[in-house]
Amino acid sequence: MRQKIVAGNWKMNKTRDEALALTSEIVNMVRDEVRGDVQVVVCVPFVYLTSVGKLLETQSNISLGAQNCHQKASGAFTGEISAAMLQSVGTQYVILGHSERRQYFGESNELLKDKVNIVLENGMKPIFCCGETLEQREQGIHFDLVCNQLTESLFHLTPEQFANVVIAYEPIWAIGTGKTATSDQAQEMHAKLRAHIASKYGAAVADATSILYGGSANPGNARELFGQSDVDGGLIGGASLKSRDFLDIIKSF
Repeated sequence: MRQKIVAGNWKMNKTRDEALALTSEIVNMVRDEVRGDVQVVVCVPFVYLTSVGKLLETQSNISLGAQNCHQKASGAFTGEISAAMLQSVGTQYVILGHSERRQYFGESNELLKDKVNIVLENGMKPIFCCGETLEQREQGIHFDLVCNQLTESLFHLTPEQFANVVIAYEPIWAIGTGKTATSDQAQEMHAKLRAHIASKYGAAVADATSILYGGSANPGNARELFGQSDVDGGLIGGASLKSRDFLDIIKSF
């Protein structure tokens, strides 16, 4: 049975007090309202990892996540954060390859390969993002392009390493735009990705891989999206900044 996961990507939002208040609300609401085996992940700005992590220490079904890390183990990289630093403060998941990182910071598939390696070496799980622009979808190259992102950044891993990777499909044209891929579009891409994983690692590994949908998921559409056979949860942006919306998405399975 694949792990159901709902991860909140806070991006560059919230002051420290706001971050602690939101985390406390999520912890209390998950405790009171969530039943079942959904794994919740809160991916917070670097400066809040320690303080938010303390609020999550006793929460078995809520994990601490970071939004990025550097590809090198250490060194003269002013302003950067290493995977070892993240692991040392209790981080369990790290978002890698988000479309904003690819677009604004020029992160390539080759660079992300190195980031995946360093995150796994430090005992954390990458949430590896992949996706296409509207132009690429309209050109009909979206399936090949997204599968190639997996090939170039992940397919060097052993089956045992790959088992610790979570995939997040994010149609770039649906992030922060209010547009959402239809449930059929999401299912179609997720099924393609699972088949692509199976072509490399076999059906057993592919069937065990959690593939999340990330692209303007909200309480109104999450149930339909999560109801698709190959959609195992969501990487949630804006809606994760409101505890009620986030919890309603978590409860959409």
